[in-house]
Amino acid sequence: MVERRAGGMSGGRERERRAAGVSGDGSRPSRRTWRLRLGEVIFGHDTAAGKAFDVALILAILLSVVVVMLDSVVSINLRHGVALRRAEWIFTILFSIEYACRLYTAPAARRYATSFYGVVDLLAVLPTYLALIFPGGRYLISIRILRILRVFRVLKLAQFVGGERVILDALKASRHKIAVFLFTVTTVVVVVGSLLYVVEGSDAGFTSIPRSVYWAVVTLTTVGYGDIAPQTPVGQVLASLVMILGYGIIAVPTGIVTVEIAAATRAAARRPCAGCGQVRHDADARFCKGCGRELDPIAGTGPGASAEPGRS
Repeated sequence: MVERRAGGMSGGRERERRAAGVSGDGSRPSRRTWRLRLGEVIFGHDTAAGKAFDVALILAILLSVVVVMLDSVVSINLRHGVALRRAEWIFTILFSIEYACRLYTAPAARRYATSFYGVVDLLAVLPTYLALIFPGGRYLISIRILRILRVFRVLKLAQFVGGERVILDALKASRHKIAVFLFTVTTVVVVVGSLLYVVEGSDAGFTSIPRSVYWAVVTLTTVGYGDIAPQTPVGQVLASLVMILGYGIIAVPTGIVTVEIAAATRAAARRPCAGCGQVRHDADARFCKGCGRELDPIAGTGPGASAEPGRS
């Protein structure tokens, strides 16, 4: 009886050790526990270790981008080219190890690899390896600057994350209107370019319809390179109309997106709480500020919508 009770107690202790991630001798954490701890450091930002890791990562990203930019300056490259390339490879190896650790510790590795942050993390290390085949590809390493987007989560700037969602929702809601606008602009530049080709001809530089359309795009967008210019009075009148039209067209997409942003902001701010009826909440709020009850998620911002596992 005593032996059975002792055996039950020892079995219970063994189960407690396993649940806590401690090996049988009580000295070393199990492999699963190491993976969970590493994932908490890499993906988490609420712990001191997680914050330190993210800050160190951001500093490494900035330094790696500076190295690539300095390497593109001829005078600096001649003096310190070897040192800069060594530093570039050191950063690439570190980022490669970090990417492998993220795949290893992510709750869903495939979901992370195909998410926005996962794709950016992969693109941050590929250019250096591709440079072994295509020498010019190494300068694409500047894409690493996109990883600085993590700073919004590291510093807990929730208002920026919520603003990002509002803008994305507004762009999605206005995509049809913007598509109609772009189709209209394309029609205008093709018609105006064709007219200028007929009116001006090759003597004024309008050697073909595509080149004339190029002039119309440059003029309509108010860029005005000046490499081609109409010489005839009719052509100059058309150019003047296109310039004036260009200023009016600039306001169209701005107005469309602004209206949708205002609508998305109002929708995010007026989510009624089923518990107390409170309607004004922050765009990224998950719980009611009045009673603490969980709010209904906005479309595309609920659980599982986060682009990176382990973050919310």
